Amino acid sequence: MDQIDQYSLFINGDWVPSSGAARLTVRSPATGKAIASVVDATEADVDRAVAAAAAAFPAWSRRTAVERADFLLRLNVLIQRDHERLARLLTQEVGKPIREARGEIDFAISLIRFAAENARRLEGDIVPGSRPGEKILIEKLPHGVIAGISAWNFPAGLLARKVAPALAAGNTIVLKPHELTPVTSLEIAKLVAEAGIPAGVVNIVSGAIPTGQRLVAHPAVKLVTMTGSTAAGKKIMAAAAPTLKEVRLELGGKAPFIVLADADLEAAANAAVEARFLNAGQVCTCNERTYVHEAVYDRFLALVSEKIGRIKVGDPSQEDTVMGPKISAAELDKVDAMVTKAVQQGARVQTGGGRLKGGLYDQGHFYAPTLLTDVTHEMDIVHGEVFGPVMSVLKVRDFDEALKLANDSSYGLSAYLFTKDLGVLMRTSAELNFGEIYVNRSLGEAPQGFHHGYGDSGLGGEDGKYGLEAYVRTKTIYLNA
Repeated sequence: MDQIDQYSLFINGDWVPSSGAARLTVRSPATGKAIASVVDATEADVDRAVAAAAAAFPAWSRRTAVERADFLLRLNVLIQRDHERLARLLTQEVGKPIREARGEIDFAISLIRFAAENARRLEGDIVPGSRPGEKILIEKLPHGVIAGISAWNFPAGLLARKVAPALAAGNTIVLKPHELTPVTSLEIAKLVAEAGIPAGVVNIVSGAIPTGQRLVAHPAVKLVTMTGSTAAGKKIMAAAAPTLKEVRLELGGKAPFIVLADADLEAAANAAVEARFLNAGQVCTCNERTYVHEAVYDRFLALVSEKIGRIKVGDPSQEDTVMGPKISAAELDKVDAMVTKAVQQGARVQTGGGRLKGGLYDQGHFYAPTLLTDVTHEMDIVHGEVFGPVMSVLKVRDFDEALKLANDSSYGLSAYLFTKDLGVLMRTSAELNFGEIYVNRSLGEAPQGFHHGYGDSGLGGEDGKYGLEAYVRTKTIYLNA
């Protein structure tokens, strides 16, 4: 067996062994080869990490916002220095093409920069009191120890999305990366230490589901921020209930992509394909169901068919690869089963429709970029989150029908709309029930925006000033001389 990297736990600014012997093997989804071995942290390990974060909190929270920002900016300098190395690690453990991995590192850098720049902008209020001479002070203060639970699809971006605002606001954090993709997070932990961030402020514990369960339930944790599936989010919310923790959940999505008759079809087709096949469709904001006006349906279908046909699937480390593998065999099986069910229910495979075979494809978890037509709103594939490289296209008569079908979902994260009609655009804010809407553009949140959803897509949100404010609590002081 080839030598692979061995990782310990990052606790209290140091690399420490586990109290147990269990370890997890991390494998490349493109080749199936083992790339690293990480600790499957025990309950005692989690307790040790939380204790370190709790001990570090008083001194860290007393630092000025500018001091905390300076530490984050030092970390950013190191991430920029190691940009290509970290991107290569992402490609290896997630399977995303190298050009997408570089984009994720860029996004992580931008999230950290935003948190650092806005640490001093967490403002309270002074309002008139109800008694003579009284002032009412409303302060914004850190929670304490934060528990971060990360998903496997964007390990670097999600680490930045949780760690940076937590630290900027004066909290300390224990982060558990997903067991399938912990390597990049653990490598960034080395940069946390090199940046001089004080011991205990950031702790990273690898492990499977029980590790996360202990972290969420720990009585010293004050807030849980989690990105993952809706099913996992509900379990986390239940686990946090006995100690009445604040919970922020960024969960699944079933984004509608609406193309009206007056749309720029070339731009719409490009965006529809990018928003479906980025990271092999493993993005919560991906285009999950495409509603196209009947007047332009055939032309749009021809455009996306041609563009999907040009997607090169292969070795994600190669510069010309457009799409890599699914993350695991289980995820590959899930997507294949959903396509099979859709065909049984009457959908037609226009392109793709199965596992890719031969050569590299036999080693990894590769699925063909797939286009389904003759899809109806009643089919299972229109309602369940596919999270894979499958585009389902439905024909609609007008915006009203598209709006009705789009809103008929338990999810409410993202939506897309392509039109030049100002009247339609004005209706979207009131009538399209999704937390973020992309108008005449493809996917991709901005650090200064607010990433959040409704219904089964979660609670709270992240990014921007509203996301940063999630990491503080409010204290009201009635001040009298």
